[in-house]
Amino acid sequence: MLRTSGLTKEFGGLTAVDTVDFALEENELCSLIGPNGAGKTTFFNLLTGVLTPTAGSVEVRDDGGWRDITSATPYETAALGLHRSYQITNVFPTSTVLENVRVAAQAASGDAMKFWRNARAFDEHIEEAHRILERVGLAEDAHTTAESLSHGAKRQLEVAVALAGDPDVLLMDEPNAGVSSESVDQIIDLIEDVATDHAVLLVEHNMDIVMNVSDRVVVLNQGEVIAEGEPQAVRNDPTVQQAYLGGYEAGSLDGENGGESPAGDSASDPEEGTA
Repeated sequence: MLRTSGLTKEFGGLTAVDTVDFALEENELCSLIGPNGAGKTTFFNLLTGVLTPTAGSVEVRDDGGWRDITSATPYETAALGLHRSYQITNVFPTSTVLENVRVAAQAASGDAMKFWRNARAFDEHIEEAHRILERVGLAEDAHTTAESLSHGAKRQLEVAVALAGDPDVLLMDEPNAGVSSESVDQIIDLIEDVATDHAVLLVEHNMDIVMNVSDRVVVLNQGEVIAEGEPQAVRNDPTVQQAYLGGYEAGSLDGENGGESPAGDSASDPEEGTA
C-alpha cells in the first residue's frame, strides 16, 4: 500500500532520515519506534508531503500499480488515500463532533466547494458521519462541541476525521499522547479496529501497546532502519536493546531513562521539535 526507496532528508549537515527502504502491506499494523531524535516525525512528514525529500522516493498503491508521490502536497497525498493523525489534536474546536466528521466526509467526496448541492448528498454525508462516530465510540457526543471533549475523546475524533476521508493508509502519530490511563484501552481498541480494514503505520511511545498490537515493528536510530520484524524478535534484538529499549519489561509504561518515555521524541528534530 505504501513504500519508500532510499528515502533521505538532510537539514544542513544533519541527516534526519537516511536512505530508508520501507513497505507497508494491506491491512498491516506496523509500528515505527526509535529513541529520541531517531527521525520518526520527519519520516511521517516525508510520507505525507509536509517535507520534500533530499533523495529517494515515496509511492502508494493506485489502481493495482504504484504512483510516485515524492513531490506531492499534503492535499494530494490525502486525495490518494494517505491520511494522518497528529500528536497534537487537529480538529475544529467550536464545531460539533458531528460537524467535524461531516465536513471531512464532504470534502473527501468532492462536494466541499459546491455551493448548490443535492440535499440527498448532504444527508448521505451526515449518515456517514454518524456511522463513523459509532465506530470510534463517539456516537453519544455527536452534538457536543469538539473543545468540550476530554483529551482522549479528541484523539478519537481525530481518527474519525481521518476515517471520513476513506483512506487506504492511516498514519497515527502517538495517538495515546496525553491520554489518561482510563482512556488508553479505548484508544488501543480503536487502533486495532481501524487496522482490520486499513493499513496502519503507528508511532507510539508506549512499548506495551507497541508489542501487543503490532504485526511488525520497524526501528529507526539516527535516521536509519536498524531492525524490523515481529514484535518479539525486535524486542530481543541486541542492537535494538542497546539503541533503544534498554531495560524494557512488559508492564512498564516508561522504560528507563529516569522515567522519560524511551520512545518520546526530543527537540533534536528540526521540524516540529520532534523526530
